[in-house]
Amino acid sequence: MPSPTSTQLTALIVGSMFFMEQLDGTILATALPSIAHSLHVDTVATSVALTSYIIGLAIFIPASGALADRLGSRTILMVAICIFVGSSIFCGTAHSLLFLAIMRTIQGIGGALMVPVGRLAVIRSTPADQLVRTMTWMMLPATLGPLLGPVVGGYITSWLTWRWNFYLNIPVGVVGLFLTYRFIPEVREPSPPPFDLKGLFLAGGGLAVLSVFAELFSHGTGSPALVTALLCTGLLLLGIYTHHAGRTSFPLLDLRLMRFQTFRISVFGGAASRIAVGSLPFLLPSFLQIGAGLSAAQSGLVTFVAPLGAIAMRPFVPALLKRWGFRTILMANGSSAALVFALIALFRPSYPLWLLSLVLTLAGAAQSLQFSAYNTVAYADIPQDRMSAATSLYSTMQQIMLSAGICIAAGTLTVLSRLHHNTPANMTDFALGFVVTGGISLLAVPLCAALSPSAGANMSGNRR
Repeated sequence: MPSPTSTQLTALIVGSMFFMEQLDGTILATALPSIAHSLHVDTVATSVALTSYIIGLAIFIPASGALADRLGSRTILMVAICIFVGSSIFCGTAHSLLFLAIMRTIQGIGGALMVPVGRLAVIRSTPADQLVRTMTWMMLPATLGPLLGPVVGGYITSWLTWRWNFYLNIPVGVVGLFLTYRFIPEVREPSPPPFDLKGLFLAGGGLAVLSVFAELFSHGTGSPALVTALLCTGLLLLGIYTHHAGRTSFPLLDLRLMRFQTFRISVFGGAASRIAVGSLPFLLPSFLQIGAGLSAAQSGLVTFVAPLGAIAMRPFVPALLKRWGFRTILMANGSSAALVFALIALFRPSYPLWLLSLVLTLAGAAQSLQFSAYNTVAYADIPQDRMSAATSLYSTMQQIMLSAGICIAAGTLTVLSRLHHNTPANMTDFALGFVVTGGISLLAVPLCAALSPSAGANMSGNRR
């Protein structure tokens, strides 16, 4: 059995990969207005740079666990880092929104292989009674990405150019490659099941088509015939995949895992919460820069404190879960995103900025507790030999919901712009975007109420 020290080291290395991905995402969100100005497009249209990343994720996340079983976790992680860093360099050279979107899609392929396989390596090497604490270690470096991203991205965008935000991935990726090669074990299944190539085309293709549909629909672009065709095609592919998965012994995305209550509720309850969280990197920087008139550097400083709340909460997560259990924590914390988003929507330029920073600090603490619980309890009842399949399905749903948050927020702004005769989005429009996505997060409360009071007790240590 691995020692606690070795599992924590593995968790920190995987967390450094999450750090690179989170840093990249939060820097890009801060730079969207500057990218729009540089590439001569509307700010709302630049959300394609966020959602195109999700398309790459959607296609290859389903295959991440199966590839790790065959080629080994260390090999897949190193290949993923190379893809992520290489495409980051090309993103920095982009001179059109189309090229940037294509490179972000390739970057998403790297992320699709990097994050789920890293999480799988941690889960496989950690005993159940240590998983809460180990996941806390894993998410600690990842929390620094949102902490440093808005500040670093704001200053780089203001004093250099938004292109250098992508070049920052180069040194982080080089360090990640060395640590992965040196410390991550090469774990593979001795007799992996047949690779579900048909499932990859159906599931990955369906999710990618629906991602394109969501992007066009949320911005009100594309003809009605094209948008309808994309929706029908995506749903048809996923429908065929569902039929295929039911007739295949080892489908790429095993929907039969939904019979485990802890996994099912973590997926759907987490989906409602992640829609809100996914919209935040798109809405907040634009809300502060366009609505409140702050510069990129100033908006970065305001959001600097949000992950501080997450970091401060991390050490208390195991004790809180041990005291109250997963069900109570997830129910009590389920409405936090709606409350925080409502408070952000009420902010006006005449209010002191420290007040908004305080709200964001509380938001960071609540999100840290919420997603540490979701990401752990999801695997409470999954058999060890199904961990790879569970990680692929969970990661796919997680990323799709984050993408949905961006699309719902952008769609809200597009609808409001049409109602205002195509005028640019203002502060009130962004505030309504927060209200819509925050309201969706409330759906998590009744879903989490269905959890058994003893759910995940072997992980949390709660025996009440």
